[in-house]
Amino acid sequence: MTLPSKKILIGRRDKVDFPDLDLMDVEAKVDTGAYTSALHVSELSPVMKDGKLHVEFTFLHHSHSLTEPVHYVLPVEAYKLIKNSSGDAENRFIVKTKIKLFNKVHRAEFSLADRSAMETPVLLGRKLLNKRFMVDVSQNYLSFELKNKRKGK
Repeated sequence: MTLPSKKILIGRRDKVDFPDLDLMDVEAKVDTGAYTSALHVSELSPVMKDGKLHVEFTFLHHSHSLTEPVHYVLPVEAYKLIKNSSGDAENRFIVKTKIKLFNKVHRAEFSLADRSAMETPVLLGRKLLNKRFMVDVSQNYLSFELKNKRKGK
């Protein structure tokens, strides 16, 4: 006997919000082959703030409606060796921030990477998806549609 799943159905693409970064409707690709989620950044540099390592970066991606780059400084959670989409290993800074999907806020880790050549600025990996979501690759924008339905759009 199979128990009913409490996992939310998510498609292969969606639009997500980052409340702490004041970024809304950011294109995201669901990637069950990636363990860690990734966020597009440019102008990345480590900085010390209050005696702790932080990372300063800029967000601006061709798929998003922003017209000017937005600058952020976040504490570094880790510095890890991660395989990129080409299969090459590279060291990346890992930060934690809030992401909103299906009107629920989750605190998640994101590696910071230059995704300017990619279609989407955000990659949602298994660590975020695990025990929360079930992926249906034939679907798209399920969270975004729910958000707009609740807004009355």
